Amino acid sequence: MASYKLPIKEIGEIPLVKEGETFASITERVARVTETKAPKAWWAAFGIALTATVVLFSAVGFLFWQGVGVWGNNSPVYWGWDITNFVWWIGIGHAGTLISAVLFLFRQKWRTSINRFAEAMTIFAVICALLYPGIHVGRAWVAYYMFPIPNQMSIWPNFKSPLIWDVFAVSTYFTVSLLFWYVGLIPDLATLRDRATTNLRRTIYGALSLGWRGSNRHWQNYERAYLILAAISTPLVLSVHSVVSFDFATSLIPGWHTTIFPPYFVAGAVFSGFAMVMTLMLVCRVVYGVRSIVTMQHLELMNKIMLVTGSLVGYAYAMELFIAWYSGNQYELGTFINRTTGPYAWAYWTMITCNVVSPQLFWSKKLRTNIPLMFVISIVINIGMWFERFVIIATSLNRDFIPGSWGYFRPTIIDICTYGGTLGLFMTLFLLFIRWVPMIAIAEVKGVLPEADPHHAGEGGDDHGHEGAHDSAADAALAPAE
Repeated sequence: MASYKLPIKEIGEIPLVKEGETFASITERVARVTETKAPKAWWAAFGIALTATVVLFSAVGFLFWQGVGVWGNNSPVYWGWDITNFVWWIGIGHAGTLISAVLFLFRQKWRTSINRFAEAMTIFAVICALLYPGIHVGRAWVAYYMFPIPNQMSIWPNFKSPLIWDVFAVSTYFTVSLLFWYVGLIPDLATLRDRATTNLRRTIYGALSLGWRGSNRHWQNYERAYLILAAISTPLVLSVHSVVSFDFATSLIPGWHTTIFPPYFVAGAVFSGFAMVMTLMLVCRVVYGVRSIVTMQHLELMNKIMLVTGSLVGYAYAMELFIAWYSGNQYELGTFINRTTGPYAWAYWTMITCNVVSPQLFWSKKLRTNIPLMFVISIVINIGMWFERFVIIATSLNRDFIPGSWGYFRPTIIDICTYGGTLGLFMTLFLLFIRWVPMIAIAEVKGVLPEADPHHAGEGGDDHGHEGAHDSAADAALAPAE
């Protein structure tokens, strides 16, 4: 292998894939998950998730029948769990674009083992998020008024409303993320097509792989399309959650009317998204035996990113308090005093503990590489990020300018069932994904193996000359599916 591609052992670098793995073993390890019978644990998890999904649609049906009064929203807390969950789900979907697009553009090879997880999670999280703009308006049957299409009443959206900005930003994000995910799947779907043992599987995977044959022209077009979609996706990492934050920042409500919200929301979204990827990946890593592909190095790097983004979120919390004090605005300061000492203080300090304190354990390498601990912290972080959205919404609304208008938000059973149901919908889609689609990008992982280097000694090459016209991943995947 070319010397410049070898890990630098003096500084502790290790290979991204454990030694002993070959093109054939990676193909077999990943593809067999979709080709063998699902384990009993998968069926148990799928049954629970599907039941929760049924609960979701039952709750939504009851909501349509009765109206939004079945939620805990009241005066002055007109926004409750609906917007809280919408923002939380959008945040969950941010890690996929960051891992896939941004790290791809920066040529970070360690993304190859986890990007497929993250991309799929993005798609499913955005589906769960898109449910809420449609149902929280009350009259869901006229939700098409949100889109600029002709209708019988000649009503057009108010393009000055940040809620409309949400519709366009999130739908654009979903479309680009779906295309990016699907384009990356094409070589692996062709591998499954070639390995298929039944006509049905061969037909389905053959149609989805769009006639892929691994030719040089196919790889050139594929890499060009993948690069373009990565370049388009990268600004969305910053723009989508910034637009979501405008729901609050463009208002005059104390606690919301602040310019720190866009970067603060983006950092929080990446933070929660990486935590969700970690939670799901740790489980699949054990259940499906892909420890040699998703190594401790991948997990440790993700923990470092969570440490950085968690520290950024903690900084944003501190700046919010400082700005409220420094502004001299008694209403702004009163809102933050209410957050820290008022009726929702328990939620505020839960948020601080989960989002600021728990990631600091990752300063220690011993704790950063402790799998049970990182699994617990990843769950704790997502609990904390949900509380962050709840604190922003509830504590800014529950005490109006007039004390006689103060109120306290309590979720109803319909609120709880709707939120729990979206978790079920997410897990149902994710379980179907790992059952029928390669959960790890086979072609991309092959690209980080020594054999992918055209000058690898085992392939009869030398360490001189120029690199090939396309990325080493292409060279790897051009090998026939073993």
